Amino acid sequence: MNVAKSGYRVFSANSSAACTELAKKITERLGVELGKSVVFQESNRETRVDVKESVRGQTIFIIQTIPRDVNTAIMELLVMAYALKTSCAKNIIGVIPYFPYSKQCKMRKRGSIVCKLLASMLAKAGLTHIITMDLHQKEIQGFFSFPVDNLRASPFLIQYIQEEIPDYRNAIIVAKSPAAAKRAQSYAERLRLGLAVIHGEAQCSESDMADGRHSPPCVRNTTGHTGLELPSGKQQAPFPGIELPIMMAKEKPPITVVGDVGGRIAIIVDDIIDDVGDFVAAAEILKERGAYKIYIMATHGLLSADAPRLIEESAIDEVVVTNTVPHEVQKLQCPKIKTVDVSMILAEAIRRIHNGESMAYLFRNITVDD
Repeated sequence: MNVAKSGYRVFSANSSAACTELAKKITERLGVELGKSVVFQESNRETRVDVKESVRGQTIFIIQTIPRDVNTAIMELLVMAYALKTSCAKNIIGVIPYFPYSKQCKMRKRGSIVCKLLASMLAKAGLTHIITMDLHQKEIQGFFSFPVDNLRASPFLIQYIQEEIPDYRNAIIVAKSPAAAKRAQSYAERLRLGLAVIHGEAQCSESDMADGRHSPPCVRNTTGHTGLELPSGKQQAPFPGIELPIMMAKEKPPITVVGDVGGRIAIIVDDIIDDVGDFVAAAEILKERGAYKIYIMATHGLLSADAPRLIEESAIDEVVVTNTVPHEVQKLQCPKIKTVDVSMILAEAIRRIHNGESMAYLFRNITVDD
């Protein structure tokens, strides 16, 4: 296809070669060339972007995969989007398979909802649409002021289970926590398999720190002093004593597996695998309960820190992730890690958006709970 006549161009916003592999696969499927641009870091670590061809009046797709250096990747995307905006691009669509900061989508203590902040920054930089995959929470789409297409990787992972796991009919889908049960149920129903849930493992700590919000309310006895004396000598109207019910502290129950995994293949499903400690602990429990093989299926394989070594030394037989995040180095460190290519659905989404076709085909048989 002649990119000059196609009406759209595809750029990669990554400065590292490892992160451009997905962009190359997508452009090969589309039959277009990757847009000419230079993204690099100055000696003082500032990000610089130079677009080497005209984009005036064109629809531009920016493919940005997120490596370990998350903040640099975000700046690369923002700077490139703004460069294209000031170069008079008609539409700027971000293809961000793994959306960063998606776990920081809820208010905790005096923190912030960073995911909402990032959504606002992308809109300000000039993006008009986003294509992503398996957001950590579907409600994140509400943070954006423009359309978001949240594609699913489950059809590719389910196909891998059917084609690459021998005797998968003897498998059982496992949720490593009650919070992941809905996703696991979706896999189990599609594969016509049983479901098990691990309950009682370590959860994200939300310890009650000694801050002002946990101070007990002031209780006053209204039978004595009837008012509060102000500095001026006047008295404030009396108020009754406050007695609020106290929320009982959570107590983690012993680890239990709800469901029979004895003599079966256990397949743990989740959206992100980063710190693998919980997965390794879950694998040990499943082995103790009689599972003879353990697989982990996840969309985004961040695999930070010592994840490859821990997986290699654990009871896990195989970890299957998609190529939304580059992880070639981790695969060299641990042969148990396998990759499923999702460039096909990303390329089809780009083609349909450019041609003004319905996206419904990419969401067929996907319910609200998926």
